[in-house]
Formats: sequence, C-alpha cells, structure tokens
Amino acid sequence: MGPNHELLRHSTKWRGRLTRKDEFRVGVRCGSVETCRNGRAVSLRSSEVRVAVALSLTPERMATVSLKNVMKIYPHSSDQKKKKPKKGEAPVQEKKVNLQVTERGVVAVQQFNLDIKDQEFIVLVGPSGCGKSTTLRMVAGLEEISEGQLIIDGKVVNDVAPKDRDIAMVFQSYALYPHMTVYENMAFSLKLKKVPKDEIDRKVREAAEILDITQYLDRKPKALSGGQRQRVAIGRAIVREPKVFLMDEPLSNLDAKLRNQMRAEIIKLRQKINTTFIYVTHDQTEAMTLGDRIVIMKDGFIQQIGTPQEVFDHPANLFVAGFIGMPQMNFFDAKLEKDGSGYYVTVAGARMELPADKQEILKAKNTAPQGITLGIRPDHITMCDASAPHALAATVDVTELMGATIHMHVNVAGKDAIIILPTIDLTGEQKELGYGAKIHITFGGNVMHLFSKADEKSLL
Repeated sequence: MGPNHELLRHSTKWRGRLTRKDEFRVGVRCGSVETCRNGRAVSLRSSEVRVAVALSLTPERMATVSLKNVMKIYPHSSDQKKKKPKKGEAPVQEKKVNLQVTERGVVAVQQFNLDIKDQEFIVLVGPSGCGKSTTLRMVAGLEEISEGQLIIDGKVVNDVAPKDRDIAMVFQSYALYPHMTVYENMAFSLKLKKVPKDEIDRKVREAAEILDITQYLDRKPKALSGGQRQRVAIGRAIVREPKVFLMDEPLSNLDAKLRNQMRAEIIKLRQKINTTFIYVTHDQTEAMTLGDRIVIMKDGFIQQIGTPQEVFDHPANLFVAGFIGMPQMNFFDAKLEKDGSGYYVTVAGARMELPADKQEILKAKNTAPQGITLGIRPDHITMCDASAPHALAATVDVTELMGATIHMHVNVAGKDAIIILPTIDLTGEQKELGYGAKIHITFGGNVMHLFSKADEKSLL
C-alpha cells in the first residue's frame, strides 16, 4: 500500500488536526500522519493529499448518550419567607402543580431512562413544567443530577464540568455579545481555547457557509433579524464541533413565518453535521418534523418514546393522544362491548365494528367489556347521509375556512368535536353550512383509538 493510500485511510479516523501546509512527513511503515521514527519519511504534495486533509478537518466522532434512572429533586427552602397578605386582603393561594412533593423536595424529573444512538436526533416535548428543559440542563451540566447516571460515550459524566463534556448548547435567547461582530461571536469560544487563528478562521467560515450567513460576518447582532441571530447562535455552537448538540426551544422567540423557515434550516443542518442532537420544544409540530424519535413528558414522567409516526398512530395514553396532532384528537364517551362475533364499540347509540387487527389485540389481552374513552382524529371523520350505517347526528357550531380545508366545530351527543373537511370534496351547499346546521358524520373502525377510563391507557 502506497503512502498516499495510508494517509487517506487515516484521514477519516484521525481526531487531531493537520497543519494547512501542503507538505507532510508521512511514516511509510506505520502509516500514521506524523514524523515516524520507525520508518522512512516521505514528502507528498499531490492533490490526493489535499483531499485527505480536507476530509480530516471534519473528524468522525461517536456520541452515544444514556440516561439511567435520572432524577432531579429541588430541595425545600427553609429560609424562604411567605408573604403575608395586607390588611383586608385574602390570603394568596400558592399555584399548585402536579409534580410529586417528597420529604427531600419537589421531584421535577422522575426516573428518566433513555438511550440515544450516535447521530440520532431526539426531541423532548411536553407542556410547560413537564421537566424537559431540566433534563436538557442536566445533560449540559447546568443542573446537578440528584439520582441516576448520565453516560456519554460509555463514560459516567455526572461529576464532569460542563466545559469538559464536549457538548454545545443553543439557548432560547440568542445570548450574543452585542459589541462583537458575527465573526467575533462565533470565534469567541475558540479564542478562549487558544485555537490557532487560521483554524479559527476556517471553522467560522465553514459554519457560516453551512448556515448561509457569510455575508453577515462583519455585522453586529443589532443589524440582524431574529432568524439571522438564531443562526449565529447555532453557528457559534457548530464551530466547537461538539459530540452532542443541545437545543433548548431555539425557535420560540421567532414569529410563525421565521419559525417555519428556521425549522427547515435545522432539518438541512442535521444532514450536514454528523453529531447527536437533543432538542427541547413545547411545539408538537417541531417534534414531529425534526425528531428521529420523540420523548413525550408530563409532570416529570416520560409518557411515551417512539418515532413521530408511532406516537401519532399508536398513542400510549389519553395525554399523548391529545397532545400529538393538530387540531387535537376528539374524545367521546363510549362502551366497549362483546358478543359471539367479537368486540364492538357503541357511541351515541351507534354500533361501530372493530377491524380484525384490533379484535385480535383485545382478544389476546382478554379485555373485559367496559366504559371507554373513544378517540378519533379530526381528519378521520367524514360527513354522510342520515341513512348511512353508523351515522351520528351532529350540530354545527363554528366553521373555519383554512383554504384547502374547512375546520368544522360540531356538537355530538353533548361533546364538542372538530372535523377537517377538504373543500374539494364538498358541495356548494356544504361549504355554506353555518351555526345550528344539522349534519351527520361517520368514521371507520380502523381509525378508532380506545382508552381505559380507569387509567387512561390505550387498550390497543
């Protein structure tokens, strides 16, 4: 094997940095990119070597992350003084949350278990106060882990300082230095590490090209739009070439149009940067479009982990079913009943047959007949004639024209529901339906989601 081939073989694996010169001394016997004492030194100036150098400038880095039984407990503050109400005022009631309170304190994150593969994009999603940002901050080292282990690349890093974890974090606020240019903001962390100037320049310009902000490098943050500032914040993290990329609701400060644009930019960025992403958001649209897997949280507990399609098609419980999907799933009081031919669902007086696959699941679990919560997604409901089988009577409350679809708010057996109807399938008369109009709707057994009233878990 020639020396050029040896250099190419090592270029994708070597974690160090080559100089920017075209000439290198390559040890033929050991094949390493260094001055080899055991072999004959050879000088190379070929274009093949320059290709190898370019490849080596972006090293291949493995980054698996595991959280094992991780908990975060905020201890009680004994020195906090409660505010006394003024004379004549009623006592102020403290806002209660559904987090568990123990003798040790308030448990913000409960028994969090998650294994993240190398280069996987994981999204933590849930309502405010569910513990998603706290979990991210524990990974970053900004919050102490009360119990459990955080493992990065097989190493327990609970007690490792944030700066030594080889991670980068993009915050909700841009946190840019206003007196520095875009270039100086992106280069700042590298200057602190005393990285050579030519390497800083290369990294900053490469990141700027990826994010399409090269033309803004000489501007100050005040001269940039919100989306451009967020790209600078992302670029500042990219230049560090971290093992793990953390993002804490980076798009929440942007308006709707910019949010959609930046969401697309992050999807493109993910294709260009081979690293592990952990992304926190409360927006289920971001979760569905960005993540390889989604971790849905509520009150400090993980509710479900799965791909976007899995959690949409097979929600584990009532909370996940209502949280994922826009507009959210419709819920009706119903009964799961059984006769000689199998299981069926009765809702608002109509008997709905279940398909064979759902029948098999219920039979395998030996599910008893019971009162259930029936879930149907808005786009799985259609309008029908009163004579159609399984037709349910409904009264129109509000219609919202969305262009290609109409969102129709109706009342069915005392329950509010939303139907999404494509306008292309509607007659002129149906498009004009307004408040108080009487219609009939239906849906198939294959789109039904059945939830237990006792524990709100899926029966399927």
